[in-house]
Amino acid sequence: MTTETDPRFQRSRETIVNAARELLLRHGPAAVTHNQIAEHAGIGRATVYRHWPRTDQLLAEAMATVPMPFFEHAASPYREWLTRELTAIARQLDQDDVRAVTSTLANAAQWDAGMDARRAGFAGILSERLTAALDEAERHGELSLRVDAATAAAVTIGPIYYRATIERAPADASLIERCVAAAGEWRTP
Repeated sequence: MTTETDPRFQRSRETIVNAARELLLRHGPAAVTHNQIAEHAGIGRATVYRHWPRTDQLLAEAMATVPMPFFEHAASPYREWLTRELTAIARQLDQDDVRAVTSTLANAAQWDAGMDARRAGFAGILSERLTAALDEAERHGELSLRVDAATAAAVTIGPIYYRATIERAPADASLIERCVAAAGEWRTP
């Protein structure tokens, strides 16, 4: 039996991830440290280090277990739905902890293939959902896309991410409205 298939190994790994997720959701990414996780989970710090030698890896693992509710249930009128969804994302990115997690993931993905795979997974989910919603809006005659739906999705969400992570400023209603308008020509249903 290898270490990875040992039930004790699996249980301790699961305990660590659960503790990391709970700390992340309650207190933000700064709380996801080897010491705090060990204390929260009631296990030794060495056990946490054995599974994840680096904090960023552990943080990414915890993030992967948190549900991503954005762009899940597209509904007509699509323009109003998209405005609500982009506003929700902008409000999340206004929080220092969320901005830190997002930036950490993007930064670590530059040098770590595992982190890049997680980044690609998150980005893929958001892109697929938003692309499908924009296509659906076009099929229902509420939107005439100026570009393909994948490009429209990037143009729609990109400025909000830029404003939050690069400028470190909130995305106001005016920016969100411009992002919605950038998707294409909207028609009243």
